[in-house]
Amino acid sequence: MQNTMDLQFEAINEDVPGSKWRRVFDRHWPAYSRWFERDGIRTRPTHSMSLKALQTYMPKLLPTYEAVVATAGGGDLEARFLSMWCPPFYVGGCSQAIVTGAEPSLIRNYDYSPRLLQGTWLSSRFNGKRVVAVVDCLWGVLDGINEDGLAVSLAFGGRTAAGEGFGVPIVLRYVLEFASTTAEAVAMLRNIPVHMSYSIALIDRKGKHATVYVNPDRPVEVMERRVSTNHQPGLEWAWYAETTNSVEREAAVEKLLSTYGSIKEVLSGFQRPPIYQTHYGRRCGTLYTAVYRPFDASVELVWPGSVWRQSCADFHDEVRTLRFNDEEFGGLSPGHQPITASS
Repeated sequence: MQNTMDLQFEAINEDVPGSKWRRVFDRHWPAYSRWFERDGIRTRPTHSMSLKALQTYMPKLLPTYEAVVATAGGGDLEARFLSMWCPPFYVGGCSQAIVTGAEPSLIRNYDYSPRLLQGTWLSSRFNGKRVVAVVDCLWGVLDGINEDGLAVSLAFGGRTAAGEGFGVPIVLRYVLEFASTTAEAVAMLRNIPVHMSYSIALIDRKGKHATVYVNPDRPVEVMERRVSTNHQPGLEWAWYAETTNSVEREAAVEKLLSTYGSIKEVLSGFQRPPIYQTHYGRRCGTLYTAVYRPFDASVELVWPGSVWRQSCADFHDEVRTLRFNDEEFGGLSPGHQPITASS
């Protein structure tokens, strides 16, 4: 008999942290707290250290951070976790493509274990600007867009280096809250330390784009490359690149962009191997494809046979459930259906 697992995606529209966000916190906090304390709580920075880091590098985000912590109950452990300052090391997969031309867009596959995805799609206005993002670590950003048409996504950079810095989801939260253009986002990324290596894809409403390589142990590198997977130039961690098919996926995305010019055609390629992956047992199966369109600040989450569209101007609470087969069979079960929306 085939084993399956249901994965819930919940879309939440809440301008500032409130009862909806608290419900998400209560659901996921037990797992997040176990992960945060896995090496012993004394290995994690204190609240005062975390607060000082935010004050130094992202001071404009402090009021939002304080509101999030208060909504979570104001505890010391919660405050330390929510700062995302020097969290535990973790890795994931991803493929990213920046489409230029008549209709600029950012297309990405998020590859990870279905057991570890938070599955929250949050529309917020924490600092006066509408931001729509797939959330990680309860309020950080895996990928997202703001009402100014700036879109951003992350991919693990395929290096074992670790250091003193922030988990990149909170950095991308900062970018979407306070930047309007790719140039402004790049300036922020140059000045905020990160604890691991990541490749960050950016595109704005004018089609200005960049791939930014951030690392804990060397300066930020900015390139106009339009493709990134799970290795940076040099391919330092060969085992990880091989395990996640990073080089093969990069070549496939490059071929897509050189062969096709439309979003539809590129998106179709993202729904097929080798870009679309089903190695869920190795934490590198595709959990969703996101298509960000800066012109109208909209986004679609896409699965085989299913598209879920939202935008900064029109975002609705809803819950959808996807069914995954186990790693022996791989992939999404056919005919996955949304369940009744919650409001």
